[in-house]
Amino acid sequence: MTYDALLAMIQHFGYAALFFALWLGIVGMPIPDEVIVMTGGAVAASGVLQPIPAFLLTYLGVASGLSLGYVLGRFIGTPIMDRLRRKKKMERYLHFSERLVQQYGNYALCISYFFPVVRHVMPYVVGINRMSFKRYALFSYSTGFVWTAAFFAAGGAVGGHVREAGYAVHHYGLKLLWLPVVLIAVYFILKYYKKERGRDSI
Repeated sequence: MTYDALLAMIQHFGYAALFFALWLGIVGMPIPDEVIVMTGGAVAASGVLQPIPAFLLTYLGVASGLSLGYVLGRFIGTPIMDRLRRKKKMERYLHFSERLVQQYGNYALCISYFFPVVRHVMPYVVGINRMSFKRYALFSYSTGFVWTAAFFAAGGAVGGHVREAGYAVHHYGLKLLWLPVVLIAVYFILKYYKKERGRDSI
């Protein structure tokens, strides 16, 4: 599916297109989740869809797609992991997900949202490790709500540049999050420096 095809789906099927595009992300949709969620925000901001229903269906698509991974990991388990490990590319993400779980425990679910692909692998891993659904829901759904809200709002802000912005975030992942942090730090350092210079000149 191309990005233009996604837009055509949204125009034709409306809110349901956002839900199913994200729900099917667990089986490897060619369009990254970040792009789909930001597109939902952009079309809502443009008036094509109503913002609240569009956000809710987008969030439900994210949550249900990842929950499917948890259910498969919990009840099918080893065959799913064996199949994933046979793919060299996926094996790298599996190792990374397992390390996150070892280092951060339940919070690995929260962290995984901000790493493309790992976000989809992590539910399998915690499902196989027999994490209870209640605990999975607490950590995954709450983080998913924040993650979806952030990208939905970003999509509304960038408007017609959703495709470029979404693919950039998907490609660089957390690396892009350092940019606003650095800019904010520089701003406060400069502000503090100017304030100190003003005191010295008195």
